[in-house]
Amino acid sequence: MDSPATPPSDSNQLVRTDQIDWHPLEEPGVVGVSVKTLRFDPVAKRAPTILLKFEAGATYPAHNHPGGEEIFVLSGDLRLGKDHLHAGDYLYTAPNNKHAVRSEGGCVVLVSVPLEVEVFGR
Repeated sequence: MDSPATPPSDSNQLVRTDQIDWHPLEEPGVVGVSVKTLRFDPVAKRAPTILLKFEAGATYPAHNHPGGEEIFVLSGDLRLGKDHLHAGDYLYTAPNNKHAVRSEGGCVVLVSVPLEVEVFGR
């Protein structure tokens, strides 16, 4: 995943999302999901805050969230386990909760994941 310029950790970070490109989320078995990195943590070497775009019918496999997760749906719909979210919905997934993800009609979501997810079956 590309990272924006990495300022010192005590600096504000401004990302103009209309000026960065969507990139395919390159993970095994994931098709139709793109990402924009909003914040990159150079110590953890990962992006804890991202935008995800799901094409209609796209899925993300079942996984665990060791550090929890926050999702805000900007447009479209997203199903996370038993929860079906629509534009304007927010979901907090508590640490060590598990779900798979699917978007019927496509969506764009803001995601904050403090620790890397653990995907089942990899």
